[in-house]
Amino acid sequence: MLYTRVDSPVGELLLAGDGEALTRLSFAGAPLPRDGRLDHSAFAPVIEQLEQYFAGERREFDLKLDLRGSDFQRDVWSALLEIPYGETATYGEIAERVGRPGKARAVGRANGSNPVAVIVPCHRVIGSDGTLTGYGGGIERKRRLLDLEGGRSQLMPLTG
Repeated sequence: MLYTRVDSPVGELLLAGDGEALTRLSFAGAPLPRDGRLDHSAFAPVIEQLEQYFAGERREFDLKLDLRGSDFQRDVWSALLEIPYGETATYGEIAERVGRPGKARAVGRANGSNPVAVIVPCHRVIGSDGTLTGYGGGIERKRRLLDLEGGRSQLMPLTG
């Protein structure tokens, strides 16, 4: 397992992967992968696309991901990837999309288990009343990401 840490406009990010696919993007304070080896260069494409995203120049990521979880979690994460840039969906709407109506709380748990924050846009999921709820990176970080995507702010580029 390879990893690196990079600064970003929403705080330090931990990137982990196998050199081929990204398996994790976590916020500051996340533990390092067991038996991981620091390798900043292995994540050059990820860092470049994150820089473009934070500069407001990229709306979709083109990266190989290796997302490990239950079938339900992977279904939820796939549904998150379908939420367009600058838009949001509710937990209930995602439950409907994955064929599990009434399972908004289960969607919330799967959303919270998303191993690749920002790139798999769990920040685009909001409460049924329009409130910003339940974000592992904190509500202020969620608000900043949504403001960026809504054209209400431009975040400074990453520094590695």
